[in-house]
Amino acid sequence: MSASDWGQLVLLGALWGGSFFFAHIAVAEIPPLALVLYRVSIAALVLHVWLRLRNISFAPAIARSASFLGLALLNNIIPFSLIFSGQTEIGAGLASVLYATTPLWTVLVANLLTADEKLSASKLAGVALGITGAAIMIGPGLFANLGGPTWAKLAIIGAAISYAFAAVFAKRFRDMKPVVVAAGQLSASAIVMVPIVLLLYHPSEIVSTNISIWLSIGTLAIVTTAFAFILYFNLIASAGATNASLVTLLVPASAIILSTAFLGERLEPYEFLGLALIVSSLVVVDGRLLRWRRRIDARKKP
Repeated sequence: MSASDWGQLVLLGALWGGSFFFAHIAVAEIPPLALVLYRVSIAALVLHVWLRLRNISFAPAIARSASFLGLALLNNIIPFSLIFSGQTEIGAGLASVLYATTPLWTVLVANLLTADEKLSASKLAGVALGITGAAIMIGPGLFANLGGPTWAKLAIIGAAISYAFAAVFAKRFRDMKPVVVAAGQLSASAIVMVPIVLLLYHPSEIVSTNISIWLSIGTLAIVTTAFAFILYFNLIASAGATNASLVTLLVPASAIILSTAFLGERLEPYEFLGLALIVSSLVVVDGRLLRWRRRIDARKKP
């Protein structure tokens, strides 16, 4: 991974860390499936405006509409629905740790379905280290929420597995601009979700008069979805599915850092330990430091 890849990874982790916060606010009044519709439709609209302003054609996405439907299901509709539903019953801490298992599933799925991202000891070790760090960062708050229903926990795990398949599936769009890929999957998601939401809910059930709810939905859709997915698909094209999935290890860390910066909360010692393990996991998976050390050792040999 290049320095640019790492920069995008960290930024994406910060954005998706914030998405759990905004979703937690919105799902208090908006049903999960309706929130999925708002998130994908607003984000799709923003991206289409952006495409128009930049004079970028959306035609390539239309020509591959069937593939985009598959991506929409794996990367938006299924995981968003499962995460929002799970968050109605379990705490954000536990949800983010279960979500942070995505790289483990991605390593396994990529090993099975790709020829260029095979399993390695360093990848497995790095992912395990990162998951451990994410769990430590949640600390006591994690164990306080372990009493949630099993279905809610399985929902978040299901979302993580869906993201793993999506990361590998998205590699087929490497020849397209990331913003077109993002607009294509979100547009397909909106088309699917509109009839589902209209069928399941009365309009009064999906509308709120609370301004903070709509601000949260807007931020969730525009910043942590539209902009974030442009970064995500660019990262997949540049660094591969497995490396891109490492962003989920940063989500719990970014959530705590953001709360420290903007809410005046203080990092505890165990949270620093978790951060250190997550950073170490990224170094292990990247492998650059290990290769550098091997080159030095090779030069020292007579």
